Amino acid sequence: MSEKSKFSGCPATGIGSMPGGDAREAAKTVAGSFADGQGMPYLAELPARGPGADMTGRTIGMLVEMFGHVEPSGWRISDRPGRDTRRARSWLGEDLDALEEFTQGYEGLIKVQAVGPWTLAAGLELRGGEAMLGDPGACRDLAGSLAEGLRGHLAEVRRRVPGAEVVLQLDEPSLTAVLLGRVRSASGYRTYRAVDRQVVEAGLRDVLAVNGDGPTVVHSCAPEVPFALLRRAGADAVSFDFSLLTEREEETIGEAVEGGTQLFLGVVPGTDAASDGLSDPGGSVMGVRTLWSRLGLNPGTLTESVVVTPSCGLAGASPAYARAALAHCARAARSLADNPE
Repeated sequence: MSEKSKFSGCPATGIGSMPGGDAREAAKTVAGSFADGQGMPYLAELPARGPGADMTGRTIGMLVEMFGHVEPSGWRISDRPGRDTRRARSWLGEDLDALEEFTQGYEGLIKVQAVGPWTLAAGLELRGGEAMLGDPGACRDLAGSLAEGLRGHLAEVRRRVPGAEVVLQLDEPSLTAVLLGRVRSASGYRTYRAVDRQVVEAGLRDVLAVNGDGPTVVHSCAPEVPFALLRRAGADAVSFDFSLLTEREEETIGEAVEGGTQLFLGVVPGTDAASDGLSDPGGSVMGVRTLWSRLGLNPGTLTESVVVTPSCGLAGASPAYARAALAHCARAARSLADNPE
């Protein structure tokens, strides 16, 4: 499979989270929104259910020989699997059951999400209350546990949806803060030292590699996404909030596209927009066309280089808006394909 065809036939998708707590309803919405080649279904996350259903808790539930529990300050490492870890695993099983039910006979790409090793290290506390990020040895152990857990998770999804090719998405909203030394300590009075870029890149590469030749994506809805680093780490695609893109990042975007990296462009608001916010699919991708023109890129490459998404997860949206936003992503992608210039 060539680099430029890894996401072919999937013009749109969602980021991961959905509103509410009904796994079957979420799976039905996602599968229905992207049926018949409209886009890429994904395993929905439902953080409204509480700790263990949030993206960090879900990922902690996947770890191998490493456990977590909830403290008032957030997730903290545990010696054994307690109630919070068991709940995270139970909800993941419920979500997998729902995904399997609504993707019977599906053949194509299907996406799963997990928190990446660096955002996880920034958000998971050691026993003393400090982030794992401050301990290089703990970070290595965490990345190894995550890689092993994801290997099993991907195999389970393949077993349940045997006709699908599984896409692995790592959510790394804290990655830039890790690289720039902006992650605050437990006291809030200091920040953790910036992690060396080569160490960050190697950690990401090791975790992305668990999907073998399967497609991989790294998502961040934070500013200053390190595109070049993510490409070197082996990500086939980078997912980001298009509205946060700055002029100085545009050259890097051009290099990524020419190098065969796909862009998951968050152009649809992730929360209930103004009543007319989803009325113009073509308008939603106008900025994408303009960027292509400004960079001197061939408009004909838009459909093979771009996947249209919401700007971030949809957990904060109303159920009605979430359904409308996913349908709008599919319509906006069609508009881009029909009128690339």
